[in-house]
Amino acid sequence: MFPPIKRKKTRTIFVGNISIGGDSPIRVQSMTNTNTRDVKATIEQIHKLYEAGCEIVRVAIPDKKAVSSLKDIIKESPIPIIGDIHFLTLLGEEAVKIGISGIRINPGTFKNRQNLDRLIRVCKERGTCIRIGINAGSLEKEILKRYKKPTPEAMVESALNWLYYIIEKYDYQNIKVSLKSSNWWDTVRAYELFSEKSDFPLHLGVTEAGGLIPGTIKNTMAISYLLLKGIGDTLRISLTTDPIEEVYVAYEILKNLGLRTLYPDIIACPMCGRCEIDLMKLYEKVENWARNIKANIKLAVMGCVVNGPGEAKYADLGVTGGKGIGIIFKKGKIIKKVPERELLSAFFKEIEKFLKEHPERYIQKDVPN
Repeated sequence: MFPPIKRKKTRTIFVGNISIGGDSPIRVQSMTNTNTRDVKATIEQIHKLYEAGCEIVRVAIPDKKAVSSLKDIIKESPIPIIGDIHFLTLLGEEAVKIGISGIRINPGTFKNRQNLDRLIRVCKERGTCIRIGINAGSLEKEILKRYKKPTPEAMVESALNWLYYIIEKYDYQNIKVSLKSSNWWDTVRAYELFSEKSDFPLHLGVTEAGGLIPGTIKNTMAISYLLLKGIGDTLRISLTTDPIEEVYVAYEILKNLGLRTLYPDIIACPMCGRCEIDLMKLYEKVENWARNIKANIKLAVMGCVVNGPGEAKYADLGVTGGKGIGIIFKKGKIIKKVPERELLSAFFKEIEKFLKEHPERYIQKDVPN
């Protein structure tokens, strides 16, 4: 059992009807990579993200046609929508009036303070959440001139300046903050420094992290480090791949830290010369099937009888095989031997039977319907 993590207490804010901070669970977010102008494709992807466990989704708003698509997207979305804008604050203003739940602003990309002020006023009028999204690659010129490069301290100064500006000028506090760099350690230091100075909720993530493997590693290192210190209220795993993978990676991190569980925990042995089945294919099929189950159950996919029931005896259910025969075991005890061609279907039936006997293992997504 993972030792409990004491989370830093932050204030509670809302993105639509989803709470962030305070006693809320750490929220999982993602971003569509569809063309927002394509309503059908965007809605389809949002529904896939929702089914995967995404609780808040961001969409790009590059132009007026994208804004005009928002009305239908918001109407059909099962989760709150955040709009992502750069340079053109008037697009954000229109999006807020249409009914978007949140706006992500990157202050370093806005040159017209009057237009930004108008956007903030509209957000306050509508109760729309604002994310102050600081990126190391787009800090304000005056801050870069002072710090010479985008240091964690420079990122924190920028975030605090904008936070205090919105609070003091508009008395508006439905705000969360992110401080992202493509350097995972700079990201960590920026969040640490900010959390010492403010109790506003923090949106964690490493920007421009890369593809599935390098991006997962960078995000895991930074986010796990911060969560272990109790820092962080919501997160997005930025990956150059299908955004569904961002959601799965997020829940894997949270599950392994004992913070949130949504999917089965699947263990598998590394392959060796004793393996007499196609373990990789077997594992992939089990993993893909298990992604459709929201349950707290531990499964094992093992390559031989040596690493089967023995080393995986703490799994609720496990499977192994070799020489045309498959074995299904429960808590280390063999319960069934079947021909290898029938192994997967028999294993899935045993999982369904187990969950039927233990309905308390099912997990309800903490997401509005």
